[in-house]
Amino acid sequence: MSIEEAPLVAVVGATGQQGGATARALLAAGSRVRALVRNPAKPAAQELAAAGAELVRADLTDPSSLSAALDGVGRVFAMTTFAGDRGVEGEIADGRRLADAAAQAGVGHLVYSSVGGAERHTGVPHFESKRRVEEHIEALGLPHTFLRPVFFMDNLTAAGPAVEDGVVVVRLPFPGDVPLQVVSVMDIGAAAAATLTEPARVAGGAVELGGDELTGDQIAAVFGARAGLPARYEELPLAVLGGDEDMTRMFTWFTEQPAYQADVAATRALVPDLHDLAGWLASTGWSPAA
Repeated sequence: MSIEEAPLVAVVGATGQQGGATARALLAAGSRVRALVRNPAKPAAQELAAAGAELVRADLTDPSSLSAALDGVGRVFAMTTFAGDRGVEGEIADGRRLADAAAQAGVGHLVYSSVGGAERHTGVPHFESKRRVEEHIEALGLPHTFLRPVFFMDNLTAAGPAVEDGVVVVRLPFPGDVPLQVVSVMDIGAAAAATLTEPARVAGGAVELGGDELTGDQIAAVFGARAGLPARYEELPLAVLGGDEDMTRMFTWFTEQPAYQADVAATRALVPDLHDLAGWLASTGWSPAA
């Protein structure tokens, strides 16, 4: 199939973490990409345009913009977020509008990035909101695949491992002996691109994505090895979350084993060069803050 014959793929949130990773992976594979963005002038959007993406302005809160953006599209990558003032109810509304627009446009396949455990009644608010979006997609009868990634490796570095008195210290609000499954955003993008290119590769229409599983103590050791320094893990009290119901429930759920249940073999089938935490840190060139 020539690139002219390949289905046009729309990527929602193409300047964000997951959307950006997906768009870049698709472009690297030679796919036709329509990047749905709120601000085409944004540097990240211009970088995608320079790489060959078509930029189209769209807003998940505006059904008419979605309808126009999905016109002529064969496949869609989508994700939703609970971040911002509208919270999980806003996320559900956005996801439903997007699914409705995809169905009305006759999109051939929708890949929705949800979250690991969404279908397992976790009680974590932003997991439950993503499940409500999944249920709406299912009810529409829209051909779909649900990618359900576990905890982002990227969030571990955002948490700020730092060097203190010559020791790399990692602090998170869960016990150091509890295993946590993690995956990199770049691998989520690669998995999404593979699925958009060949939807039948995901048996059953859903897969929980993961690249590694480590305890808090092991996470600290990996960071220490990368820095060439000793390391330690310190459990923080849940109080550091400031009473945030969503985050408190999520970090509590992590201790209710098994929590995430990633299919690493299925993830690797989609992403042959799947990263473990050590490999991902090396690929990003991570170094600790002093």
